[in-house]
Amino acid sequence: MKYVLVTGGVVSGLGKGVTASSIGVVLKACGLRVTSIKIDILMVTRIVYFILSCGYTCFIHPSVCYEATVDLDLGNYERFLDVTLTRDNNITTGKIYQSVLDKERRGDYLGKTVQVVPHITDAIKNWIERVSAIPVDGKEGPADVCVIELGGTVGDIESMPFIEALRQLSFSVGQDHFCLIHVSLIPVLGVVGEQKTKPTQHSVRELRALGLTPHLLACRSAQPLLENTKEKLSQFCHVPVGNILNVYDVPNIWHVPLLLRNQNAHNAILRQLDLLRQASVSSFLDVDLRATLANPSVATPPVLQEWNERAETFDNLTNSVRIAMVGKYVGLTDSYLSVVKALLHACIACSLKPSVDWIAASDLEDESQILSAACVLVPGGFGDRGVKGMMLAAKYARENRVPYLGICLGMQISVIEFARSVLGLEKANSEEFDDETPNPVVIFMPEGSKTHMGSTMRLGCRRTLFQTSNCISAKLYHNSECVEERHRHRYEVNPAVISVLEEAGLNFVGKDESGQRMEILELRSHPYYVGVQFHPEFKSRPGRPSALFLGLILAATGRLEAHLSNHQNGSL
Repeated sequence: MKYVLVTGGVVSGLGKGVTASSIGVVLKACGLRVTSIKIDILMVTRIVYFILSCGYTCFIHPSVCYEATVDLDLGNYERFLDVTLTRDNNITTGKIYQSVLDKERRGDYLGKTVQVVPHITDAIKNWIERVSAIPVDGKEGPADVCVIELGGTVGDIESMPFIEALRQLSFSVGQDHFCLIHVSLIPVLGVVGEQKTKPTQHSVRELRALGLTPHLLACRSAQPLLENTKEKLSQFCHVPVGNILNVYDVPNIWHVPLLLRNQNAHNAILRQLDLLRQASVSSFLDVDLRATLANPSVATPPVLQEWNERAETFDNLTNSVRIAMVGKYVGLTDSYLSVVKALLHACIACSLKPSVDWIAASDLEDESQILSAACVLVPGGFGDRGVKGMMLAAKYARENRVPYLGICLGMQISVIEFARSVLGLEKANSEEFDDETPNPVVIFMPEGSKTHMGSTMRLGCRRTLFQTSNCISAKLYHNSECVEERHRHRYEVNPAVISVLEEAGLNFVGKDESGQRMEILELRSHPYYVGVQFHPEFKSRPGRPSALFLGLILAATGRLEAHLSNHQNGSL
């Protein structure tokens, strides 16, 4: 296994996740199989929640893998690399300490004193080596390269055990199997705009003092680096000029892999990992690349035509579609990062730019705030704050035939609103908001726990069976009999009220394998009014948008019927 470690310095928020994902894209374009690991350096107050795969406390980390809530950077890896990661690809402080505590309780250490070194560091190394061997691309056998992102900033006290473990890992696997890329900031100060290298110098010095020496620098800046800036960085950071990458600001993140490719980042990484020599005889590279690598000292830039077209297409788009996003956490946009990405993927497929109107559900008091929107989206959430505003949005979309997509809580909201407005059940509600409601149309799942929030949610990939092929959702999913999507919820539509709701026109066209859990609803005689209990945004990919998000944008622009008709006729 070859390891590429991505660390960060100077300040947080430099885009290590996008950089790590883009490195993976470039290496994958070279014919290598790539997997990813995110090491999430947590504050002590949050460790205990992640030990138990937290629920409520984790809404700012909204990616969901197999039966676990994980860091949002794993969503970046999945979208960029088009892989399916597991919960173990997210390493947290809590998980590591819990695994060591479990071993100690079992007596695995034979009564020895448990210490950070070697027990915690060994647990980290063993975790990395074990998870890196798990195939994530649908093929058999381990990947060729594992890209590891170390969260936080070099020098953070929380990261010390992980840095020590990674130092030991680099020594044990050997220099030909370990490449360290340090992401740092190059600020510009003064009227003349002088590029300052001192913060990066100090960051690299701190990293070297901890036993890790960067092989490449990925320097973040607003504008391209000057040559004398690179030379100065090379001199004081002991990194060759050719290994100093400049990740300057670009119009959209799809340019980042192209930026790295254009600076021959793959050459430097492959050379450090001793893959250039192996590439000429390796079976994992494609025919074209093997042919071009007849000279093992030269690496041909990877082919990223699809990424180039996508980046340029987005840059040149002029038309947009307005989407009303009525949510609870609009002040924390990372909470809906996967939703925003899914909207972007769908809009690009329709040659449109998304124009999202962020509407706080708790502030929505009348329809005037969403009148100009072409469609309405109500995402997931917990608690009763903003529920009134969400129901107002659902009612407006239902009555005015405006395309609507409700996700998780958004689906439950549409059921409550329909029961109140159409069935006349004025006190219809969810047990989450009123556990004494006389008309519980949304109930707590029987297998859940109301006393323990951790590890009690219905999480991960589950199968939904379509009840009919004559529905919009099934057609958008290419007339599949079933679909597998990721879930994250504790409440569900009450099975006891399904027949009444369906008689009134709210059809449940998708159910779980038991037939008792409602997964997809559609409103009869509406151009697009869809609610789903799962989270379709988690499996959306660039170039392969989520079917239901695509349906929303198509319906918002009046193209859904033509799309479905063309698909039925085999044109798409």
